[in-house]
Amino acid sequence: MLRDNQDLNLKECELIFTPNMPDKEIDKVLPDEEDVALFESLCQFVWVQGEPLPLIYDVEHPVYAKHGIDLAALRRLEALGLVSFDATGYVKGKFGKHTRLFYFRKPTKIQFLREAKNCLDLGHVLLTEKGKALAAVCVALRNQEFYEYVIERWFRQGMIVSSILPRR
Repeated sequence: MLRDNQDLNLKECELIFTPNMPDKEIDKVLPDEEDVALFESLCQFVWVQGEPLPLIYDVEHPVYAKHGIDLAALRRLEALGLVSFDATGYVKGKFGKHTRLFYFRKPTKIQFLREAKNCLDLGHVLLTEKGKALAAVCVALRNQEFYEYVIERWFRQGMIVSSILPRR
């Protein structure tokens, strides 16, 4: 569901969902309720580290599949121009010893093994500019099972992971 105070009009929604293509092709990819629901489902897997990052590590893992995110769904979102998918995956690099990522506005600190030149596996999906624009107005729910899946994955890679809790 789009946020009430930031509802997009139909034309804006079409511009976000529709890749640059001839008008006769646009009708084939205009968003419907299923496409919107699919993108909303993807947004529960988004962490933020300067920009929104959907962490899709294994497209067949049940943590994603039970929410409708699988290879076919990602290919559909790619056809809509909202994500780019790469079977070999994406990596973000040049981290120092520590970094912070946010999951639903809650920070998580990562300590890497090396002092510098560290990389973080981002999985197989990145949001396009259109996807980032839509994610900014998309309302998704936090998924605790997914959060724990990611934390465990990072831990298995040798990272020290900690949640930063607010002072009371």
